[in-house]
Formats: sequence, structure tokens, C-alpha cells
Amino acid sequence: MMDTVLVNIDKRGVARLTLNRPEVHNAFDDALIVNLIGKLKELDANEDVRVVILAANGKSFSAGGDLGWMQRTADYSFDENLADARDLADLMKTLNRLSKPTIGLIQGAAYGGGVGLTACCDIVIACEHARFCLSEVKLGLIASVISPYVRAAIGETHARRYTLTAELFDAFEARRIGLVHEVVADDALEDQAEHFVLQLLKNSPAAMAGVKELMFSLSGRGIGDDVVEDTAVRIARIRASAEGKEGISAFLEKRSPSWIKD
Repeated sequence: MMDTVLVNIDKRGVARLTLNRPEVHNAFDDALIVNLIGKLKELDANEDVRVVILAANGKSFSAGGDLGWMQRTADYSFDENLADARDLADLMKTLNRLSKPTIGLIQGAAYGGGVGLTACCDIVIACEHARFCLSEVKLGLIASVISPYVRAAIGETHARRYTLTAELFDAFEARRIGLVHEVVADDALEDQAEHFVLQLLKNSPAAMAGVKELMFSLSGRGIGDDVVEDTAVRIARIRASAEGKEGISAFLEKRSPSWIKD
């Protein structure tokens, strides 16, 4: 049986997680969701992994919900639907909160949950011909469990527009509203990914994990005394850490820190 999620980890610690249902444009079903959650958690726990790339085989990144899966859920009870929805919510949370930096590579269609995965990646590169759509309302549904991440990525005004209209929008509009960081020619996707990989591999793994945790901590908070104290504690803690001391020592000694492998 074909594995719906492929994993490859190179000698640098760069993990590539590839959605592998090209015959259905990498549409989600319950099995793929559980598989992807498990693979992400394994990579997060693997200390040798430095960067995670999320990609997809075939013409599309992800067309959203699989038709067969959606047909099954129509016959589910409320409790069965709730359990199913919680799995999808867990997938988005797991990707979003991964301690490693993540790079999303988007080609073709990214619809529904595919937009959710896109919004959960730290860095997103899209092909010029990528297309995006929050299409749920056309099916009488709402973009619910993905909405916190989409809203965080593109802001409330854009989220309200695109979740209400279900308009198709292109990669350049996705970049304008903040869903995508870089738009490249279709044949330049891998080169641009490598550019970011090389940049990320220069950085302290612990510091990058700390940055992600800090960003989540600051979300929605004003600059009150609690935030001022929290940020002071965080920098003091990392200065006293092994990687913090190594990074400062390497800078002063004009050498590469230990996490940069020659």
C-alpha cells in the first residue's frame, strides 16, 4: 500500500515531508491526517532534525478535503464529527507549534485545509501558478479549525473576505496579504527552498525554537509589565544556555559556532 506521507532526512538534518496522494491532488482524509500528525511529532522529537520542508507530489499541494471522506462525515453523528474535527485541529496545531523551522512549498491548488497547512508554516514559497481558495462555504461548511492560523497569517479583514466569498486567488495576491512570503517561477521552487535552508542552518537550533515559542507567547498580548518581564527572563535564560554561550564565544573568537557543520 502506498504511503500517503513520505519522509526523507538528509545528512544535514533537513527533513522533507511529502504529501503523496497525487491522484486526488493530495486531498485530506482521516487516514492522511493521522499519518501526517504522527510523522510531524516524530520529526519534532528527533534532535538531529534542524529544518522541516512540507511539500507535495503531483500537480497540486492539497485540494482540501477528500470527497469520499466528506461523504462519510455527512453520515456521522455529532460526536463522530467532533472526534474527526479534533484530529484535523490537532494536525494544524502540531504543524504550527513545531519547534523546528518549517518551509512550505506550494504548487498548483491549495484549497481549504491546504490553505490551513500553508498558514501554519514559518516560511512559504509558492510557484507563480499556485492558486488558493477557502472554499468551504460553497459546500455549506465553514473554514473553522484552520481559521485561527489563516487569520493570524493574513489578518482579520482579508480572512473575512476570503472565507465569505470563497474566491480563487493567485500566488501574488497570497503574497500581498501575507499568506506567502516568496513567489517564484515553477522551476525555481527547490532553489528558493535551498536558499532558506542554508540560511536556517546557520542559526542556533535552540534559539530558533526559542524564537517560535516567543512569537506564540506574544500573540495577542499588549506590551504590559508581564510581557516586559517575560522577554527579559527569556533572553537571560538563553544567554546562560549552552548554545547561547557557544554562539557568543564563537562570535568573539571569529569562528563558526558548533551548529554549523563544514
